[in-house]
Formats: sequence, C-alpha cells, structure tokens
Amino acid sequence: MQSTSPLLSNYLGGQWQNGSGTGTALTDPVLGTELVRVDATGLDLVGGFDFARAQGGAALRALSYGQRAALLAAAVKVLQANRDAYYDIATANSGTVKTDSAVDIDGAIFTLSTYAKLGESLGDGHFMRDGEAARLGKDPLFASQHVFTPIRGLALFINAFNFPAWGLWEKAAPALLSGVPVVIKPATATAWLTQRMVQDVVQAGIFPPGALSVVCGSSAGLLDALQPMDMVSFTGSAETAAIIRSHPAVVQHSVRVNIEADSVNSALLLPDAAPGSEAFDLLVKEVAREMTVKSGQKCTAIRRVFVPEASYDAAAAAIAARLAKTTVGNPRNDSVRMGALVNRAQLNSVREGLAYLQTQTEVLFDGAQLTLVDADPALACCVGPTLLGTRQPDAADRAHDTEVFGPVATLMPYRDLPHALALVRRGQGSLVCSLFGADPATLASTALELADSHGRVHIVSPDVAQLHTGHGNVMPQSLHGGPGRAGGGEELGGLRALNFYHRRSALQASTAVLAAL
Repeated sequence: MQSTSPLLSNYLGGQWQNGSGTGTALTDPVLGTELVRVDATGLDLVGGFDFARAQGGAALRALSYGQRAALLAAAVKVLQANRDAYYDIATANSGTVKTDSAVDIDGAIFTLSTYAKLGESLGDGHFMRDGEAARLGKDPLFASQHVFTPIRGLALFINAFNFPAWGLWEKAAPALLSGVPVVIKPATATAWLTQRMVQDVVQAGIFPPGALSVVCGSSAGLLDALQPMDMVSFTGSAETAAIIRSHPAVVQHSVRVNIEADSVNSALLLPDAAPGSEAFDLLVKEVAREMTVKSGQKCTAIRRVFVPEASYDAAAAAIAARLAKTTVGNPRNDSVRMGALVNRAQLNSVREGLAYLQTQTEVLFDGAQLTLVDADPALACCVGPTLLGTRQPDAADRAHDTEVFGPVATLMPYRDLPHALALVRRGQGSLVCSLFGADPATLASTALELADSHGRVHIVSPDVAQLHTGHGNVMPQSLHGGPGRAGGGEELGGLRALNFYHRRSALQASTAVLAAL
C-alpha cells in the first residue's frame, strides 16, 4: 500500500526539489502514526554543492560581518513568528513535552539571536585580526600580521536526532555570520522540524541563494561531494564519527572536521556537601532533572553521579524520591512531564543499554514501575527514568564506558577527592562535568583539576542556586564540545565559534601595507 503522507522537499542548488525514491517515513513516537516522508535519492549533490560555494559563498563574503549579522536578526523574527508550528511538529515527531520542546526551539532562536548581536560588534569588516603585528627583524618596518579570513568552501552539517532546531542553528549561526554557506543534513528521524525552519527562512528571502541548503534523507554521497576547502561538522555516535574521519575527503583532501560524539558526563558532590545541605539538595534536583529532560536524550545529560561513600544511601533515596514523581506518557496531556524516546529503535537501544549496565549495577529506582499516562505501552516509545547504582565504582567499567542515550544514570560512591577525580576521568573525556559544593576554594581547585578532560565544568554552589543555567543547557556564550571520547571538537563559545569557519594566515609586509588593512 502506497503511503499518503506528504514528502518533504530538499532545498539544494537554490531550488526546492524532491528525491526520486519513495522516501522514509517519520512517525509519531507516541501514537505510532506516519507523519511525513523524506527522500534525497537522485539529488545532484555535486552540482548543489558547487552552487553553494560559487553563489551562496560569494554573496555572503561580499557582505560585512555587520550586514550578515542583520540577516541573522531577520531570520530570528521569522522563526519567532512560526514558533507555534514548530512546537506542534516537535510534539508529533519528537514526542516531547512543551518544556522540552522549548529547550530545542527557543534555545535555537536564542542562539541565533546571540550571534546576531555578536556580529554587530564586528562592524563593517570583512576579516578579523589575530593579535598584534610582530616585527620580523631589527628594523620594525617589515612585520607579520596574522588575520582570519572566511574560507571559500562550504560547511556540511550532519546533525543528531535529539535537537533538530538547536542543532541546526547553533552550527549555522556562526557559519553564516562568518560568510560561509551551509548544507544541513538533519537526522532522518526528526528531520521535519529542521526542514520546516529552513523552509520558512528561505521563503522569507533573507539569505542569498545557496547560502542555506537542506538535504533530508540518506547521507549517501554527501562526503563524496566535498572539496579541499570545505568543512564538515558532525554530531552523533563515535562509530559514525570514525567513518567520517576515515573518508578520503578528510584523509586525502584535508577537509576540516569537527566532531561531537559519545560523552559519559558526570555530576560530582564534593565532600563538604553532606545530606541535608543545600548543595546536596541541588545535586539531587539537577540529577533528576537531567535524567528526565528530553527523556534523557541529550549529549550533555548526566550519566554518572559521584558522591562521598557516607552519602550514597541518602543520595539514592533522595534521587529516587524525585524520580517517582515523574509523569511519563503522551506529551499532549498537560499532566505529563516526560514524553517519549524518538522512535522504536531508540527504545530498543535504551532497553539493551540498561540490560548491559545492570550486569555490574543494581536498580535503585525502576522507571518501569511508572504507569504511562494517556499512552498505549504497546505503541508508545516511552520508558520511565531509571537510576542504577554500584558500591564498587572501580570495577564498574561499563558504567564509565557506556552512554545509554535515555533517562538513565548510575550513582557511585568515592573514598576521597583524589579517588573521585580518578573516577570522573574514567569517562575518557566528556562534554561537561558539574560540581556541587559550598566552599569556593575547593570548587575552584577541583574545577581546574577536571578542566583538561572536559569542554565545560559547571559549578553549582548555594549562592547561584537560582542563577545557574543548568548542567545540560548549552549556552552560546560558553564552549560546547569536549576532548577524547567526546569527539575532540569545539562549537559556540561566543565569537570563538567563528574561528572554525576562517583560515588563519600570516601577512608579511611593510608596516605601511599592514596599516592599509
């Protein structure tokens, strides 16, 4: 029986076009109904990429940073005008409750708006200086000035399923502000929201043709169409990241690569934060929140929780008590606080991951005991939050090595602070670690100890209890990325994000020539 759901168009080569295949269905993870289809079969990727470089790239580079910032601001207005439609799509396609949809949709708009404001500060320039000029000899007349100029290739974004809105704009905002055209390949499972946002902005006529493209469906052939001056930014699994890094475009043609992969993030309760203290309560609240926001489908979610040995039982009981209040089910029901996993494949993956971790842990809170609200367990891709634990953290290698991409975390005790730091580092590089305590000096020294193995260290003390932005919230002003297992990449961080889309060069010339810049 032929599907009757609409086929989403791709925007490539400055025009909307459909793939030649029947397409892949996107479904409602709660109701199981088919929503739309996506297909990229038969698209002229080489021609489309050439158009983006020659037309989109040239038109963007002709504008100043300030002018490109104005385009970002115009895109913000378009997205704000269509927020209701985006929320409807998120509910249907991602199965998220409104507060979780806001993390994605409003987070995307906020990030784009932030880069629009940052771009204003760069004014009417077309390049950025990198430091001051340095003399190259005894006579100061001949000197070297380092500059950043926009690359003349394109940026290919291969995004993950969990943030179809934010994942699009947190990458595209700094790229477009830099003057680099972008091609977005959203994860197939939730491509609808990405495609709709691109469609709205394209139809508004804000960016030059070729500056913003979207390809929905299979990623086959995308890397083959890259050229030496292009770049690719990927968010997803370590296995796919390895395939990208080994592709001839990267190995032979030095295409620049940014990777964000698996991350087994941590929350650490410092020794001074005993049960009953405000810092202890803040950790309990944040762990439960991070486990349930977007059903734990966040690359920054807390996966490991470390507490002093004497606090283990109290922490287990407190976190379990908060999780027991979680209502799970259909996000259309106002009483539901946690929606679904994105699809059946993800549900199976989480169940398999839980079984794998349970060979070395015990269940401290079983999410399976929660009754689904307004959802059929046989159809809905819902799973309750599950807290695991082990009193033998040194032997629990699976808890340190495995990221179950769902509402799952493992509680572990430590003997002393050096032991805790060693356990955190067992994650082999993470996106973020949160510290909870009250003593500023201990918090500061611990943060510096862990900074080398994390892209971000989030420090929560009682004085910022109502101010901190959250362990898992990625703010555009701060770095997003991490070393080692987390992929070794960097995104955001304010204007630092623009560096990836520029080429640093040294201009060696007379001071008169350098002054003419």
